[in-house]
Amino acid sequence: MNSTISSTLPSPSQTGNKFTYKDFTWCLSLFGTAVGAGVLFLPIKAGSGGFWPLVFLALLAAPMTWFSHKSLARFVLSAKNKNADITDTVEEHFGKTGANLITFAYFFAIYPIVLIYGVGITNTVDSFLVNQLGMESLPRWLLSGGLILTMTAGVVFGKQLMLKATSAVVYPLVFILLALSFYLIPEWNTSMIDVAPDWSAMPSVIWLAIPIIVFSFNHSPVISQFTKEQRLEHGDNAVQKTDSITGGAAMMLMGFVMFFVFSVVLSLSPEQLAQAKAQNISVLSYLANVQDSPVISYMGPIVAFAAITSSYFGHFLGAHEGLVGLVKSRSDIPVSKIEKVSLIFIVLTTWIVAIINPSILGMIETMGAPMIAAILFLLPIYAMFKVPAMAKYRTSFPVQIFTTICGLAAISSVIYGAL
Repeated sequence: MNSTISSTLPSPSQTGNKFTYKDFTWCLSLFGTAVGAGVLFLPIKAGSGGFWPLVFLALLAAPMTWFSHKSLARFVLSAKNKNADITDTVEEHFGKTGANLITFAYFFAIYPIVLIYGVGITNTVDSFLVNQLGMESLPRWLLSGGLILTMTAGVVFGKQLMLKATSAVVYPLVFILLALSFYLIPEWNTSMIDVAPDWSAMPSVIWLAIPIIVFSFNHSPVISQFTKEQRLEHGDNAVQKTDSITGGAAMMLMGFVMFFVFSVVLSLSPEQLAQAKAQNISVLSYLANVQDSPVISYMGPIVAFAAITSSYFGHFLGAHEGLVGLVKSRSDIPVSKIEKVSLIFIVLTTWIVAIINPSILGMIETMGAPMIAAILFLLPIYAMFKVPAMAKYRTSFPVQIFTTICGLAAISSVIYGAL
């Protein structure tokens, strides 16, 4: 029976190079992983440097995204164990110390994002209450605490339901953002284009905006699972599959996300983008406050709320699991106690940061992007030179140079900004 079935299935060599509907669904999954709340803050930062730097950033976005994610996928493919994830691969190549470092880096790549969403959800709801419903602002400690506790309760007591809800909200969110992009076209104006670019300052403007591009286009959390499935299904042809699917996802992201960014930026003036940044709210909440359209006035904050909430669920789970893993490997405390203390720690720190209300864009640039860049851009390239098993998975030398430069640019721009 098994031999009959296996003989009728296409071999990896037959399916390895053909782009199938299943490959397209994987493109959508990678695309959906990347499209989240970060996209709602991207136009504010990317457009703040002017129109022409934004054009250059748009041209950089696709190769940055593709080269880094396909290199990370190839890194996972280099493991001997077909079921290895990125942590297993690091442990195989660099030992337990390397695996611990990656676990540490992953936690500090995800945990700051939870803090960012705590601030973001508080500001989104506060702006909606004041500007759309005409209410007085609630005490910030009360509003932020209620929202964070409610979202966390959803994760703790309804994890499977929340995961399904998060998955379900991605594609309606994508559709609504696309519809808003078209809806704003009549509002386009030349105020951004009319600003004479400072060509001497343009390299530094682009350099300082790279972290937000890294953050907004990142779909590395799903790369391990994606790569494992490609390897199990396609064997030696998995590298071609991961290359083509990550490339498709990168093109989709560039086309959709940058269209949204350009549509928003062209419908606002430089002064309005500066106001949105100063108010520390997403671009949809800002549009709701300045547009006369009732569609945007109510749909904008609702979409922002859905995007931030869905992103919070996934990142909270990742941060909690990462913190439990870090503590568990270094102590003999019962796991149940570690889980409870870790939960309390994340909730309290998120609440405190939400009350303080630091700049969301500043947090993305200084806390979120550097660790993502180190894992996504630099780790695979380093492995290509240091790990013999990576020899056959090396990307071309120009790709290695480009990926390394982008990773270093993301990290160094954060250091420069801090100084």
